[in-house]
Amino acid sequence: MNTRIALIPAYEPDQALTKVVMELKKNEFEIVVVDDGSSLDKTAIFQEIAENTDVIHHSRNSGKGTAIKTGLQFIKDTYKNIYTVVTVDADGQHKIEDVLRVCSAAEREPDAMILGSRKFEGGVPLRSKFGNYVTRLVFYVTTGCKLYDTQTGLRAFQDALIPKLLAIPGERYEYEMNVLMYFTKSKEKILEEWIETVYLENNESSHFNPIKDSYRIYKEILRFSGASLISFVVDYFLYCILNLLTENIVLSNIFARVISAAFNYILNRKLVFKSKSSVHKSVLKYALLAAAILGCNTIFLRAITTLGINRYISKVIVEACMFVLSYTVQHTFIFGKND
Repeated sequence: MNTRIALIPAYEPDQALTKVVMELKKNEFEIVVVDDGSSLDKTAIFQEIAENTDVIHHSRNSGKGTAIKTGLQFIKDTYKNIYTVVTVDADGQHKIEDVLRVCSAAEREPDAMILGSRKFEGGVPLRSKFGNYVTRLVFYVTTGCKLYDTQTGLRAFQDALIPKLLAIPGERYEYEMNVLMYFTKSKEKILEEWIETVYLENNESSHFNPIKDSYRIYKEILRFSGASLISFVVDYFLYCILNLLTENIVLSNIFARVISAAFNYILNRKLVFKSKSSVHKSVLKYALLAAAILGCNTIFLRAITTLGINRYISKVIVEACMFVLSYTVQHTFIFGKND
């Protein structure tokens, strides 16, 4: 049978980690635990599991993403035959039957990333339910891909995917979101397997910082939103001034759009996506996108104003509709990391 390897990133674990290791060992898993800079009073726990586990220590807390990549690199260097890797949380929130289920799915679909997705039913903490809903919505808006549980730590995959996973940036909780973003962009297969939703002690053991870690997860779209807002202010200001001077909706919209698009390109390339792609290549792609959006923008703007809606309000409505389309195309095709 395929070798199965459980990778467990652990920071300040309790005795639940010992139970997780024992249960995995009973089911014939090879186990790799990465101690992500835990305090000295956790030494006894790591010593207790060391007999049945490969334990790797970080000298300081480097984040879940870094811990996962440390474990993946160790696995890649140590195991040579075909194997399945499953990432498991250290706090006991993943049941062994669910771990086995996602592993089996990965072995049936060797080219796919398998997510153990929770349905968020029953006594789920409000912050967890709300956080998953928001993340799910943001992910769909930015990628066009529907996933029910984007925050699950239970993920299984075959060894062939490890080089791709090691190349994906991210040090902390944002890494898991980056994996989904990059897999979606590169057309890698992502599949979901339903698992039981388990929250121990209202999820108090989680080291997720709602402010810092949420920013890391959403920072690209937040930067994009900020750049889009600034560009919209420039666009709207020019549109209003030109409308007052010429009373020509089409010409005012076109001129304002050309100026704001050039400004937006600079912001997105340098500050939002931090792209290193060829300027000539990205400028051409951006110009085509800007022309397409300008055409749609102008047509929709003219159509809405003919319905009797105020021309200034119409401009706001149309720009809001173009926002999602613009982000998706720029993230995926223009300033993508693979360009």
